[in-house]
Amino acid sequence: MELRDAERLLLSLELFGMRFGLDRMRRLLTALGSPQERFGAVHVVGTNGKSSTVRMTAAILRRHGLRTGAYLSPHLVSFAERVRVDDQDVTGAEFVAAVSRAAAAADKVNRTAPPDDHVTQFELLTAAAFDHFARAECDVAVVEAGLGGRYDATNVLQSRVSVLTNVGLEHTRWLGPTIAAIATEKLDVLEPGSTLVIGSGLHPDARVLAEQIARERGATLVEAPADPGNGLEILARGAFQRRNFAEATESARAYLKTLGRRLDPEAVIAAAASTLVPGRFEVIAQRPDTVLDGAHNPGGLEALAEALPEFVAGRRLVACLAVLDDKDATAMLRVLLPHCDAVVTTRAQTPRALPPATLASLCHQLDFGGDVEIVGEAHAALERARTLAGPDGVALATGSIYLIADLLRPAGAARSTL
Repeated sequence: MELRDAERLLLSLELFGMRFGLDRMRRLLTALGSPQERFGAVHVVGTNGKSSTVRMTAAILRRHGLRTGAYLSPHLVSFAERVRVDDQDVTGAEFVAAVSRAAAAADKVNRTAPPDDHVTQFELLTAAAFDHFARAECDVAVVEAGLGGRYDATNVLQSRVSVLTNVGLEHTRWLGPTIAAIATEKLDVLEPGSTLVIGSGLHPDARVLAEQIARERGATLVEAPADPGNGLEILARGAFQRRNFAEATESARAYLKTLGRRLDPEAVIAAAASTLVPGRFEVIAQRPDTVLDGAHNPGGLEALAEALPEFVAGRRLVACLAVLDDKDATAMLRVLLPHCDAVVTTRAQTPRALPPATLASLCHQLDFGGDVEIVGEAHAALERARTLAGPDGVALATGSIYLIADLLRPAGAARSTL
């Protein structure tokens, strides 16, 4: 099997969709020799900021001498980006080997399961990641939940530390219609006697539940500050990344405490100065400054909008925008449009994308005063946004992680599913 074969296999599983529940995952891991029992874990759940918090927590722990894995989703260009060891993506060969072992185990599980209860794409990926972490002799893995928490495939870990970044109204079809319902699903990952780190500014309903569930499970509750403080310089841009880094610092501190160790300030400084998050306020070109940000819901756009004024500094800002049809596009536009001088609407390579004309119509319905143009292909749309911004302006691509993935691939290249 080569990398393209592994990705083709994973793509084929996409056709069967999502099926919640942990029984398949437990059987799959048993067939692999229970790799999740051979490393410690920090489990990260939440609506926004999970990937950044995972990367940052892993970076801090690595600089304390721990061999550290990180499991992320989604990816941008290749599935292999989801599995990292010591701040590096696994190699193609390592990823293929892990997927091959997980696929062989999945075949064993599927033989005795009904046709509608076979191992899913995310389960196979997660099992492959855990298997690789065990074989790589990781001391700890920082793991991002896929969707929710209670029935997510990652909720087989006996994690010493859980992290709730924030809670917003997203995926309500699966997680429930209220903040409280969604928070309940996410907080189910909390292990008895462990530590729960919560982000600053957590919705009051979610905070009440965090306090209640931590108390019921005998867990220690830690609230991260809004900023890591002490003038710490962080390579990742934006106030939202400073919040994420503060959560990562508290998460690393909590995990080290379980080992009887203290947080080393020098290790924190080193991690802050060297950790970038691809596709999150990522500047990819100058003249004009061109920014990619995968904000894909109102909360993500609010965090992005908070960071824009300082970066834009009065310059002309043109947004290249694509949104999926299950997102609250109107709420997202209400947040973003006041910062924009013009908008170019486009479409990401997925059947779930809103038509660009629909996005353009929403801009007009919200009385946006700037120019709105429609360019169907993502690369061409971003180039048009750069032209409209002018060499001294700012072009921003946002609204969907699928759009960012399209822009990071060569024009016309086939997508690797998110």
